[in-house]
Amino acid sequence: MHHFDDSTTRVGSDVTSPYDQTTKAFDKTGYTPLDKSSLDTQDDPFEDDRKKFGWTAGPDLGLLGLRAVLGGIFVLHGLQKVFGLFGGPGINGFAQSLEKMGYRESVVLAWVTGITELAGGGLLVLGLFTPLAAAGLLAVMANVIALKYKGGFFGPNGVELELALAGMAFAALFAGPGRAALDYNRSWFRHPVAAGFIALLLGAGGAAVTFFVFR
Repeated sequence: MHHFDDSTTRVGSDVTSPYDQTTKAFDKTGYTPLDKSSLDTQDDPFEDDRKKFGWTAGPDLGLLGLRAVLGGIFVLHGLQKVFGLFGGPGINGFAQSLEKMGYRESVVLAWVTGITELAGGGLLVLGLFTPLAAAGLLAVMANVIALKYKGGFFGPNGVELELALAGMAFAALFAGPGRAALDYNRSWFRHPVAAGFIALLLGAGGAAVTFFVFR
């Protein structure tokens, strides 16, 4: 007949007693102290060993290219409208075109549009006041699309080019200029979404005034 002695519990080579000398009572919880000597305290099973995310130059180069192309296109259009360069109509010729489209105060509007394209495009290339520059260019494209959308999407009278330019301006408005810009580390650079929404409201107001007040 086997005799079981409950006064001791054997764990490995150690013998521990469930009798607590302090409380003068037996430990009935069934808890056995864990031997932590063999555990690797440095190995966390929940730790992600993959490389942490960090900044790369890819988005900055992409945004620089976006700004350079979009801003460059509008600078050239602004030079055509304001100074008549590159076969452009100049202020008077552009004002006559606006009159034919039904706009009032065509000379003033021609100056505003030409300067917006010229200054907005230049600022976008430099990455300076990017939200305002992008919003101004987006407002110009919104008016052009509103005038031409009945001509369809493709063809000479289509709006595919204007939509592409508007989409690029919208992207620059909310994505920001990237770190390769004069706006780097300014307040609107650190808060691109908030700055983008504020600039978008200003641009939308300007586009609405141009379309519904001057036309």
